[in-house]
This record gives sequence, C-alpha cells and structure tokens, in this order.
Amino acid sequence: YFGMYTTVFRGGCLTGSNHQGAQLHGFLSYIIKCFKHQLPYTIFGYGGKQVRDNIHSEDLVRAFHAVHQNPGKGKVYNIGGGRDNSCSILEVISILENLNNSKFEFDSSNAARIGDHKWYITNNAKFRKDYPTWDIEYSLPNIVLDIWESS
Repeated sequence: YFGMYTTVFRGGCLTGSNHQGAQLHGFLSYIIKCFKHQLPYTIFGYGGKQVRDNIHSEDLVRAFHAVHQNPGKGKVYNIGGGRDNSCSILEVISILENLNNSKFEFDSSNAARIGDHKWYITNNAKFRKDYPTWDIEYSLPNIVLDIWESS
C-alpha cells in the first residue's frame, strides 16, 4: 500500500542444531533428544502419522539473505522444508532406529495436542519464483544428523 520494501515469512517447522524443542513444540529436535538420551516420549494423537515439513535454520537464513540482496515491496512468502523434507513422527522414529540400530520405546495418547493438525507441507513455489537461485540445502537426513550431533 505504501510501496515499502517489506517481506513477511510464514514458516513451517523451523529447526536446526540449536533448536531446543519441547514436548509440545519442536517435535523433530525433541524426539531426537529423547531418543539419544533415552528420555520418555509420548506421541499425541493421530497414531504418530501426523506429517510436518522441516526447514533447517541455515536454509531459512539464506532465504532472508536473498531477500536482503533483492527486496520486494509488500511480499509474503510461505517458507518451509517442502515435500522432500516432510515426515511423520513414525517416520522419524524409523530413521532414528535405523541410524542407531536400536529400538525407541515410546508411549502414545489418543488425545491430539490442542490446535494440532494432521498434515502440513509448505509450498515454496512463490518464493522460488521470485528467488530462483535459492534452494534447500539441508535434506531431512542431514537435518536429523545435525540435530543428533549437537544434542
């Protein structure tokens, strides 16, 4: 409206080596911490089949930098890991079990978290159209390893 150079990012699951996930927020870093340190873990609702996409904080910062280099006026972008970096809780458990050749014991509750949704995958097409040189560099396995090594 005012022609100002502004950009809003609407993020998916933002994560990385310094993410301090908790029981009800930041599931990827939290489940990795629980697995690595043998802490109790509870899956809330949907049988662990809820899906989230994950974007590493370094990929997000590179998106910020791309906008800083070539700002737009009044732009709004969804930004996240997209389909390639999406997984369910059960898929993450399987990745961790295969990575460590061990089983992960967890509890489950039929009650979903308040406000939780079953499935979310970000469509980054609008951002990629405006910033075609930007792409996600951290794959889901690389994100898992990065968090594992730092936790």
